Amino acid sequence: MAWTKYQLFLAGLMLVTGSINTLSAKWADNFVAQGCGGSQEHSFQHPFLQAVGMFLGEFSCLAAFYLLRCRTARYSDASMDPQQPFNPLLFLAPALCDMTGTSIMYVALNMTSASSFQMLRGAVIIFTGLFSVAFLGRRLVLSQWLGILATIAGLVVVGLADLLSKHDDQHKLSEVITGDLLIIMAQIIVSIQMVLEEKFVYKHNVHPLRAVGTEGLFGFVILSLLLVPMYYIPAGSFSGNPRGALEDALDAFCQVGRQPLIALALLGNISSIAFFNFAGISVTKEMSATTRMVLDSLRTVVIWALSLALGWEAFHPLQILGFLILLMGTALYNGLHRPLLARLARSRYPAEEGERERLLDPSQTLINDAS
Repeated sequence: MAWTKYQLFLAGLMLVTGSINTLSAKWADNFVAQGCGGSQEHSFQHPFLQAVGMFLGEFSCLAAFYLLRCRTARYSDASMDPQQPFNPLLFLAPALCDMTGTSIMYVALNMTSASSFQMLRGAVIIFTGLFSVAFLGRRLVLSQWLGILATIAGLVVVGLADLLSKHDDQHKLSEVITGDLLIIMAQIIVSIQMVLEEKFVYKHNVHPLRAVGTEGLFGFVILSLLLVPMYYIPAGSFSGNPRGALEDALDAFCQVGRQPLIALALLGNISSIAFFNFAGISVTKEMSATTRMVLDSLRTVVIWALSLALGWEAFHPLQILGFLILLMGTALYNGLHRPLLARLARSRYPAEEGERERLLDPSQTLINDAS
């Protein structure tokens, strides 16, 4: 079945905005500018402030939800309201997980490449599968276990590619290893978020835009408040600002003032996450979750290709192998192999398939008989 123009637009929007989201964050990290008080030029390493911006983008999904609600008020659209009353505080625990996982990932993005960052996020399949068995009582089929094993193998290959790649002064080997481990650690927290959402939130049938926006609101408010104590918490060599604090938001604003392109990168990150969430939800609704998974995999290819073209990282052939193994693991876990196998079977035995359908459903009438 051919896609409509609207479906093509949604697919393109998801692919473009998803790629911009990671690339704009990495672009901001690559800038060097003076901070406050005439300090020496240093890299823009403010992961917690960038996480605040991302939650601001998610928060804007709440505004989009209420705009859609006003637009559809004259129509009977049950998807805009939950089937039963719910307490918005249900989103607090998932929002805390989202806040912690996102902050860790932005810290890791300062230490490793954008393509490795995107590929290693595939580890979420492993922990989501295990946690769903442990806490949701779900039983995984053989293909899902094979998908988890393939994902583990893919992560090992991507990690080896990072170890064997050339490293510059910006990304030393020790920092790359630490960044990769932090990304995988963050996926454990993201998996806990997904399990919490499925167990306590989804049963209320909350509109996805409302769910994303509410979590964004909690994350934005809490993390913004935490920027104050982070200003006074020493972080030593782990810090990327002259004061050695865990996060120096004032230094970030001074760097933005001296290098306006940083503001453009941050704006791209904030706006892209809002459109990416909207496009992802719409793709799932208008097409399928499988299509969304395929587009998310294509996003990794786009990020990788542009990172190579811009000279942000060096090419290593092991990354291709690692990506393909990760892609296979994701496909197996999400059941993408089933329609492919069914199509192959139909193309190989078309006559037998037609007879089987007639035997299963004798009420069907052939076109020739109907005429």
